[in-house]
Amino acid sequence: MRAWPSPRHPRWFTLQRHVMPDADFNLLVALDVLLQEQSVAAAARRLKLSPSAMSRTLARLRRATGDPLLVRAGRRMVPTPRARQLGETVGRLVQEVEAALRPSHGIDPSALLRTFTVGVADGFVETFGPRLFQRAQREAPGVRLSFEKREDRTGQSLRDGTADLEVGVVGRMTRPEVRSRALFRDRFVGVVNADHPLVTGPLTVERYAAGPHVGVLRHVADAQPHGGPIDPALAEYGLKRTIAVLVDGFAAALAFTRAQGLVATVPERHTAGLCHGLVVFPLPMSTPVVTVSMLWHPRFEVDLAHRWLRTLVVDACAQRSPPGLHPPDEDSSKEK
Repeated sequence: MRAWPSPRHPRWFTLQRHVMPDADFNLLVALDVLLQEQSVAAAARRLKLSPSAMSRTLARLRRATGDPLLVRAGRRMVPTPRARQLGETVGRLVQEVEAALRPSHGIDPSALLRTFTVGVADGFVETFGPRLFQRAQREAPGVRLSFEKREDRTGQSLRDGTADLEVGVVGRMTRPEVRSRALFRDRFVGVVNADHPLVTGPLTVERYAAGPHVGVLRHVADAQPHGGPIDPALAEYGLKRTIAVLVDGFAAALAFTRAQGLVATVPERHTAGLCHGLVVFPLPMSTPVVTVSMLWHPRFEVDLAHRWLRTLVVDACAQRSPPGLHPPDEDSSKEK
């Protein structure tokens, strides 16, 4: 049986709902104790109130619920059907409110029952998903991960709550309130099938540009392929790729590479899980690296379950980088 504090105690609830001027969460505490004790006098003793104050509280509860709640039956009081119905939920509600107002000092992942939606680009699930899933299942079997395609770089899905976390490159259009932490730095590489002419002979800029290539769109509705740093780098040599087909993601680009012998240009580490059986080669011209980050809305900044998820993502991406790649700079790995 829980011992409830005095109204003068800091734990006594004083929340008010402005949308319901008469609502007082202290009434939940009083109702919970009344339903347990089924006695005004006993409830008053537990809450360290006078019997008259407890009687006034019961009157308020009756007005608020439109039900007598406790009625006389001889020398004792018995709950009405409505009171018995409320008793099934009121105790849980009081405990949840108390837990919400209590400072959090830790979390037990094994007790979590939650679904996290993670927005990702092609290749992340195939490359990092199994490690992330295995760790989550080991520590929190009640957690479900839902991976969905990251549709844009604005962070709108984080703002509207359709995604808990996103993984990708922070764009110029990313909303300023979005928090981020760098996971790893990546570079673009060329990918061909084993029968492609680029597998043999010297790899020159001219041979690479000759293609034909598969282009990747930023979005399905884009009219132009997303060349990233590739097309500007080729332009410095006076060259331009021949784009034979446009697709909406890296997975589709690599499918055309595998089946049709086209040249794909993809981020190396991010898509490593999609490149089995293909030949990956460094580009014959210099291109800048890109930083892959995880992003979240500030409302989850101190959420312990969300922090646990972010730790899992960092750890899943923290394996040794392929040759030529580098971990994030020390200062860029800090949450901003």
